[in-house]
Order: sequence, then C-alpha cells, then structure tokens
Amino acid sequence: MFLGKKKDIVGLDIGSSSIKLVELNRGKGGFKLENFGLSHLPPEAIVDGALMDSVTIIDAIRDLVSTTKTKRKDVVTSVSGHSVIVKKITLPFMTEAELEESIQWEAERYIPFDINDVNIDFHMLGSSSENADLMDVVLVAAKKDIINDYQSVIVEAGLNPLIIDTDSFALENMLEINYDIDKDETVAVANVGASITNINILKNNTSSFTRDIFKGGNQITEEIQRQLHIDYEEAERIKVGGKGEGPSQPAVQNVLKTASEALAIEIGNSLDFFQSTSTYEKVSKLYLSGGGSKIKDFDIVLQQQIGIPVEVANPFKRVEYSGKNFDLEYLREIGPIMAVAVGLASRRVGDK
Repeated sequence: MFLGKKKDIVGLDIGSSSIKLVELNRGKGGFKLENFGLSHLPPEAIVDGALMDSVTIIDAIRDLVSTTKTKRKDVVTSVSGHSVIVKKITLPFMTEAELEESIQWEAERYIPFDINDVNIDFHMLGSSSENADLMDVVLVAAKKDIINDYQSVIVEAGLNPLIIDTDSFALENMLEINYDIDKDETVAVANVGASITNINILKNNTSSFTRDIFKGGNQITEEIQRQLHIDYEEAERIKVGGKGEGPSQPAVQNVLKTASEALAIEIGNSLDFFQSTSTYEKVSKLYLSGGGSKIKDFDIVLQQQIGIPVEVANPFKRVEYSGKNFDLEYLREIGPIMAVAVGLASRRVGDK
C-alpha cells in the first residue's frame, strides 16, 4: 500500500457524508497548517466504506481542490468498513524480511477473505506482552477492489494516490502529534462518522485493538426523524442542539438521549470486549472525534455509559496556524471532524 518517495502530500479523508482535505508542513518544532477544506456528499454516495456514486465523489474532490486552491497533487487517503481487517496477531520471532516472505501464509489463518483478493501489510510491534518468546504484529488486509475504487476516484479527480492507510491508523497519528500520552497508559479513540464509528485502542502509543462499528450519526438522525415525525433537515438540526419547530423540548431531549445512549452502548461494548481479552490493560480515557462529537451532549452520555473520562479531540491542538489565514472560531468548530484528515496529512511515504 506504500508507493513513492518523500514529498509534500495532501491528507484526503473520503467519508460517507463529506470529504475532508488537510495540508500540513513539517518543521523542526512540529506541524504547521497550510490548508484545509470540506466538501459535503449526498446520502448514499458512500455506504459502509464502499463508493456507490463515483461521479459525485470525483466532482466533490475536484471542487475541494478548486476551493482550497491546493497545488499539491500527491494524496494520502484511508479506508475502513467491511472490506478492511486490522488484527493484532502473535507469531514466533523472525526478521522483517522473513515475515515479508511468510505474511501471505500467516494472513490466511486470520483473514476471512480469499487471500488473492486482498492487499496485505503489517507492522511489527516487538515482544508480546503475553509471552516474551513471541512477537506481536499488526496485520492489515484490505480488499483490492475497494483500494482500486479509492485510487480511481483520486486519479480521475486529477490527483496522485501515494498511500492508502486505514482510518484507525490515521487517528493514531493524530493523537501522537497532539497529545502526550504516558507510555504505560491505554487510551481509546472513537471517531464517530455519519455511518461508521472507528474504535482504536492504543497501548504504548501503538494500536492494540481496532474495530469498525457500522453505526454513526446518521442512525441518530433517522431515529429522531422516526420518533418525532419530522424531516431529515430538522432532525439534523435537533441532533446538534438546534431548536425544532414542531416537537416539544422534553420530547426532543428524551429522543436524543435515547438515540445517543444506543450508540454509546455500542462503543462501550467494544471497550468491554478489548478489556475482557487483555489481562492487564484497562482503558483510562477516550478521545472522541468525527462529526458525531457534535451531537448535543454526546460526550457526556458516552462518559456516563463507559465510566471513564471522555475528551473531545482537537486535531489542531499542537498544530501551528495563522490567525490571519484561518478563521480560528471555525477551526475550533470543525476540528474534531478533521481528525482522520489531520492524521493522514501527518504521514510521510515510507512511515510505518
């Protein structure tokens, strides 16, 4: 999944409700924001990570390139959903070259797809915490047709796809450049998108567990619509704390709380599963990102459900930017939505 040489790149997050673009420059003191933008997509353009309307997506990317006036052509993007598998596995110690030779065979034991239909990558983590005689490896597999679809829309939009990452690893990068997390601390990121929620749990600042939940902000909007008998636009407005025109405020609050709790329970179940399979690891904090972080009081509902501190992530927390070039209030407002794109923009070709 890695191509090319070191050069300035664009982080392009192709999400199910919008496409986000971020350009960062890397200096001695960290990263500086050079450019960013967002272009909305109509419903059903992307479903569960699969591109259903390529023409609309290509047009949206072109519009984003035009409005941001970016001069960069080389893109890092990411995938998630049913066609992507990220799994930590334990293997006998071997060199990277030896693992390169045997990874196809090893992957067949863990990947529920025909091995000929997937692109495979891996990252060696070092000694296993469970058995010092073995090593932990993060195995990544993505269906070739999904990779090809993402590459095709980027090329058709006039750009050059250099790296295809995963949403979960992009979130790991975003955390790394913005937060000081103790080496022994285990933390989680929940990136709540329109239709998919990415869960990433990190130990020693490295992904230890990832999972995609096929629920997000859209399901909450639909539940508000159904319960209150209102249209999509009004339900969206209510979801983020706006006033509805018809329903009473108590009814609105009750429906919003119930719908938010359903998603919070799904996130909590993922944390519980991780902790039930990891003898010594307890998640101490969760960082919340994505459009779902804008759902009214969702961070509070989630914290009550999972019983650990929840913080809305700021992907620009340690990224330098100019108040002359960017609307700082808008940047704060849109920040959590740009989490994956910031993580992608921090990548360099050849990084692992």
